[in-house]
Amino acid sequence: MHELMVFFLTLITGYVAAGLTGSFYRLVTNKPASFQMWQETTAGLVMGVCTLVFAGPTVILRNAVRAQVIENRPPFWLLLSTLIASFWSFLVGIFILSLVLA
Repeated sequence: MHELMVFFLTLITGYVAAGLTGSFYRLVTNKPASFQMWQETTAGLVMGVCTLVFAGPTVILRNAVRAQVIENRPPFWLLLSTLIASFWSFLVGIFILSLVLA
């Protein structure tokens, strides 16, 4: 398989995992995933961190798009946020594919 194709497959796998995790979190808690965690129990805090490990790219992109639309930030910040979210998504994709293919 060509290296570029493997890269995009890994990236897309990470984005899909992030979207599914964020959607499942929203389904269970009825609020979007966020970097602000206010759980009162240790188990809730651990589950929140585990959720954000996988849903982080969607949280970053949602916040970046909202900042672009509402606060009218420069497009550079949207591009930078997209690059950070893509790198994070790539790492999540590597983790998931290594679990699946092992």
